[in-house]
Amino acid sequence: MQSKHFCVFYTLVFLYLGFASASNAQELDGAFNRFEQLYQAQLGTTQGCQTPSLAEFSVCSAALRNDGNAPYILHHNKVTEKVIVLFHGLSDSPFYLRSIAQSFHAEGYNVVVALLPGHGLKSADTDMEDPQLAAKWRDLVDKVVNLASDLGQREVIGGFSTGGALATEYVLHHPNKLEGLMLFSGALRLESKAEMLANVWGMRWVAKKLDGDYASEGRNPYKYPSVATFAAFQLVDVIMSTRELMENNSELNLPIFVAHSQADATTLIQGVKDLMAYNQGENQFFEIPQSENVCHADLVISAEQLIAMKYDMTGIEETESCSIPKANPLHAQMLKAAIRYLREH
Repeated sequence: MQSKHFCVFYTLVFLYLGFASASNAQELDGAFNRFEQLYQAQLGTTQGCQTPSLAEFSVCSAALRNDGNAPYILHHNKVTEKVIVLFHGLSDSPFYLRSIAQSFHAEGYNVVVALLPGHGLKSADTDMEDPQLAAKWRDLVDKVVNLASDLGQREVIGGFSTGGALATEYVLHHPNKLEGLMLFSGALRLESKAEMLANVWGMRWVAKKLDGDYASEGRNPYKYPSVATFAAFQLVDVIMSTRELMENNSELNLPIFVAHSQADATTLIQGVKDLMAYNQGENQFFEIPQSENVCHADLVISAEQLIAMKYDMTGIEETESCSIPKANPLHAQMLKAAIRYLREH
């Protein structure tokens, strides 16, 4: 009689586990399908990637410069305790978040790395002159965050540079929706002249003229040769929005991780310091000293990524500081700090 009860018990456990597994599979498939549909609409067409991976769902397209510019999901074929959603910077691509995403995935988390509208394209001139570009960025952030909720029990948002600004703006609009915010060279403050010019009447028309026929091909296969001035002004709109939200909201109480270089002359460190001062939750700050000379875009680059980048050095002689990509010498320590943040929160 006792053995009969045990048989019934184990049968019920088996059925429950089978149901839970099927439910997980359905949630993942649903999220993957919505992710692909999102980029079918954005890119016009999608296709299989050249080097598919069992632990990665990527959305490749003939419209992209190469597969390294494609959005992707690093997954464990199940819903995980946390899902991390990351957004890249202005003029670059999901490639720039590859080492960070891989380290989070190795910790057991599902990781979604999105591709922002206007980026990674063979032809980007029209997109980079679109007056609705910032609105399209925001719409994509909203859709990716929503679909990612099916991939993890708790959701953390973050990003590099412009991606960090968009993640911050989203959190300020939805202060109780997410479990954490992670910023890598977060673009929350630019030089005062750049911010001022963005608000001068007629300057955006001038920016389009200055950008000319915007080039997307260059020495770096994962980043445009230059930052479109018009698109940079769209970023300023996002930055100004975050400041207005901080001024008008009562409080933000969220664990925040920030990695920023004191030597960053592109996105000033004071911007992330202002956010941390505003936040009522716990801040973890990985501040890279001025003496390390880590440039803005280099903060997220590991030695392995730098090799994989295959930056074309042909004909280069004298260069300005920060014009050629370099690996962040404190990259491994930065990742350890980021992983500690995720474990603790």
